[in-house]
Amino acid sequence: MHPSLLSLAHRPWPQPRQPWIIAQNWRDLLFAHWAVPAQALRRLLPATLELDHFNQQAWIGIVPFVMTNVRLRGTPAIPSFSTFPELNVRTYVTANGKPGVWFFSLDAANRIAVELARLSFHLPYFHGRMQAKSGSAGIIYSSRRTDRRGGDEQLEVTYGASGPSFEAKHGTLEYFLTERYCLYAQRSDGELLRGEIHHPPWKLQHAQASFALNTMTKNLAIDTATSPSILHFSKLQQMIGWPPSKLRV
Repeated sequence: MHPSLLSLAHRPWPQPRQPWIIAQNWRDLLFAHWAVPAQALRRLLPATLELDHFNQQAWIGIVPFVMTNVRLRGTPAIPSFSTFPELNVRTYVTANGKPGVWFFSLDAANRIAVELARLSFHLPYFHGRMQAKSGSAGIIYSSRRTDRRGGDEQLEVTYGASGPSFEAKHGTLEYFLTERYCLYAQRSDGELLRGEIHHPPWKLQHAQASFALNTMTKNLAIDTATSPSILHFSKLQQMIGWPPSKLRV
């Protein structure tokens, strides 16, 4: 049994009955979120997905972290393949009563993982030149997209935890931004997909971050050049995922 399955009571709906197919750990993760006008996000989403709000406010997140222990079910993690930086740009949507994540982009420093994720999960992955290392001021993280299918999006940020660990309470903004148990994607033919995921409740800490460079949302025409509205850090999260299925709306 995967360790994440030892914690199930917090799930908002039952886990899928079919076997999960992929496992991974997320380390040294920063949730950087900006409050943005709903119309700026709504125009970027498929019409059949509903933009999710918290107290009538929409949000966009930039999430750098390090992927570790990536493996398929029944296989061991391969050291040279299973550890690499990743960077997500995301917002929050619902469909058929299930709140989830919509990714505008996902950058990873692993070409094989990028192509497999595009093929299997139909997510907008891009390859990038990326580095994450520990320093006296925290995690020093840099990313520059090199994939010809994207632009020249870049991120340079130093971040770290501030304060004790906590679990977000249901109904709070922290819960809304982090406790999500599915993702949505779209095939090239327009068909929408839902991918179920599972993880224990997030162990969050408040965070501080210094952004030296951030152009991750320039092609979305959304301004994230200002300081984030809210920051959280998580040292480790364990996750499993199921194959995506067709979304019927």
